[in-house]
Amino acid sequence: MRAYWQLTLTQLRIFLRNRQVLFWTLAFPIFLMVMLGSFLGNGNGISLSIGVVDQDRSLQSKEFMTILMKNEAIDVEKENSKNDALSKLKKGDVQLVVVIPKGYDTSLSSAKVEPFSIPVYYNETNFAVSQVGLQLVNNAVDGISKEKADYQPVVVTDTIGIETLNLKYIDFLVPGIVAMMIMSNNMNGVAGQIAAWRERGILRRMQGTTLKASTFIAAQITARLILNGLQALIVLVVAQLIFGVEVRGSWFTLISFVILGTLAFMAIGFIIAGIAKTPESAAPIAGFLSFPMLFLGGVFFPIKNMPEFLQPIVHILPIAHLSHALRETMNVGASFMSLGTEALILGCWLVGAFIVASYTFKWE
Repeated sequence: MRAYWQLTLTQLRIFLRNRQVLFWTLAFPIFLMVMLGSFLGNGNGISLSIGVVDQDRSLQSKEFMTILMKNEAIDVEKENSKNDALSKLKKGDVQLVVVIPKGYDTSLSSAKVEPFSIPVYYNETNFAVSQVGLQLVNNAVDGISKEKADYQPVVVTDTIGIETLNLKYIDFLVPGIVAMMIMSNNMNGVAGQIAAWRERGILRRMQGTTLKASTFIAAQITARLILNGLQALIVLVVAQLIFGVEVRGSWFTLISFVILGTLAFMAIGFIIAGIAKTPESAAPIAGFLSFPMLFLGGVFFPIKNMPEFLQPIVHILPIAHLSHALRETMNVGASFMSLGTEALILGCWLVGAFIVASYTFKWE
């Protein structure tokens, strides 16, 4: 037991004395979170830019523009000419162009049966966004038509607002950053450190003592768990102070998945350390495995947005289930039992990787 605690404390001291390791494992994830959160963190809805060309220049046309501006999802830009507005549409600066022709005011005040036509131009290459914009414009036009025609509906809807979670991109990002940090610290960190110790003969000298392999591995696990727990706590505190990110779920569930993720990625790190002959080769192997996981594991954007042919691969990656479990716990307040699938898959990675590592690990 004494050797176990000594090795644990030694590992902690090694980590804390290496300033470069401290930066890349703690400061860099926080820096990345702050940068992405500052630029994208408040995005939680859709915003459409609509260029409006008022050729009628009447009180009625100004009223129409006011109705459009009242919709928070629409960013109305007044354009001087139709050609300039269409040029912006082709460049993608606006998603729709609405032209209010001359005679708009006259048509509303007359008793003509035929409706007045308002041209609306949209981007065919971005059909989904254009459809949303067209629907918003049509709703505004329908409202004007019903008001002017003194339309009396037979059936009406009673709209009742339901308060839901006001999640922003930063709420999605922070759990992903924690998952990324756990993966990098354990898979990349363990592989590089163990390979370096083997090359320098430290592992060989340990093997020549009465130290058991189980004690050595247990000390490594304990030290990594303490470090990952402290690092995750620091990231969450920074996210709370700067962006107001909350942990809505149980801290027990959150800590449980931090432990599961740490153990699973440590096991993968031991496999890489066993395969790599030198520290120089351990880093590229770890990078080859971890780099795709950053983009396929739901760290920066949702997994459901990925191509269909990648979905089977994505759903077996450990970081995908770790980031999803952390995100569900923090954002939705999911319990550990409701995340049983994620826990089971991470547990399978843990057991399977440690079995493989037991065959690939070498002291010399």
